[in-house]
Amino acid sequence: MSQSTTPPASRRWIALALIALAQFMVIMDTSIIGVALPKMQASLGFTQENLSWVFNAYVVVFGGLLLLGGRLSDLVGARRIFSFGWVILAAGSLVAGLAPNVAVELTGRGVQGIGAALIAPSALTLLMMLFGANPKELTKAFAFYGAAAPAGGTAGVFLGGLITEYASWPWVFYINIPVAVLALATAPALLPGGRAQRGSIDLLGAAMATLGLAGAVFAIVRAPDVGWADPATWGVLLAATALLVGFVALQGKRRQPLMPLSIFRAPSLGAANLAQLLLGAAWVPMWFFLNLYLQQVLGFSAFPSGAALVPMTLLIMVGMVALAPRLMARFGAKAMIVTGLVLLAGGLYWLSFIRVEGTFWADVLPASLLAALGMSLAFVPSLQTAISSAKPEEGGLASGIVNTGYQIGSALGLAVVTAVAVSYGAGQVGDPAALTDGFSVAFIAAAVIALAAAVLAAVVMRPAKAAQLTKAA
Repeated sequence: MSQSTTPPASRRWIALALIALAQFMVIMDTSIIGVALPKMQASLGFTQENLSWVFNAYVVVFGGLLLLGGRLSDLVGARRIFSFGWVILAAGSLVAGLAPNVAVELTGRGVQGIGAALIAPSALTLLMMLFGANPKELTKAFAFYGAAAPAGGTAGVFLGGLITEYASWPWVFYINIPVAVLALATAPALLPGGRAQRGSIDLLGAAMATLGLAGAVFAIVRAPDVGWADPATWGVLLAATALLVGFVALQGKRRQPLMPLSIFRAPSLGAANLAQLLLGAAWVPMWFFLNLYLQQVLGFSAFPSGAALVPMTLLIMVGMVALAPRLMARFGAKAMIVTGLVLLAGGLYWLSFIRVEGTFWADVLPASLLAALGMSLAFVPSLQTAISSAKPEEGGLASGIVNTGYQIGSALGLAVVTAVAVSYGAGQVGDPAALTDGFSVAFIAAAVIALAAAVLAAVVMRPAKAAQLTKAA
């Protein structure tokens, strides 16, 4: 990750705004479709069980190709890959917005995922290039960058509601296009350039990782509809497992692997990535089913449903920018990760007490704020621990791995929680009592994931102060 041109110091923080915007947008694209789902379902013909594929088609491709995006960022140059990713994301957004049927819609979402898989790791690499030499500034940069991810996820629900209510659902995709134009216009002046490196690209490994992940998600989502005893379900799961195991074995044999297994020798990198994976697996199902509860049970229309989650967004932004860095410096990353995950689990369990005749003020707001506080405390420390544990020349790879963990966790977590929720009534649209039972079980399942993550982090992670994490940067 050699550097050839770096913007003046006065422009680094403006560059950080562009990098944070990129992270905001690629994560927002996972959630902005949430409020629009019922209208997309009616317009394009999705079933309730398959509706989650509007989310999964994006996240599976996004998560499956992030390692490739990180590798390309190191080899070709982070700024080049960052810009190319925006071109692809804009193209996919146009296809998704114009889609006349389910197949075209999912194709567009997949193309969006390819663009996001290039943008996310290159953005994090660019952040390290800009701020890696100053540990104090790096911590602040991580706080702003970290706030952009969950804030984008939650703000996407609000913006999706606003767009769906006052425009139409295709505009939840078209919104990416002007942002892409802005990013492409400003990137050359704001972001550091870099020289290309020599090396090969493991396309077979990228294909195995993506297909393995997609197969696992497909089998889990399909199982409630056809039954867990269905031979095809287990056949797909076994094939997916074989692909993922084969991917790991292949990486151990390649001279220039997509994911060098030696990188996991770095202290706490594996544990921090596991925390990110399980954090995504708990957080994403929460907003997915909370939005469905607001619309399909409480009867909120699109805009009020999105607006209902604005308090979460504000708390996340304040928590990540103002609270998490100070607490991490005082108590260390491990303590903050464990504490945040426990609070997230508590908020999710509280949400499981939703009622058919519930209200936003009693059933949603208090529990969602507790969950948001937990997310804000756990996300930044786990992200910084993972990135700072890697060598500087492996910045793109580490960025790809940590983003992969979160996105894979999001996809698999939503697939598992959806399967459980549908089996308890979450697929019975028009029956508020059955829906509430299913959504309640979904929140309990997500709470179990968050609590398991807290236990694993407490057992596996090494204690470390924030200052120690940034020495290698």
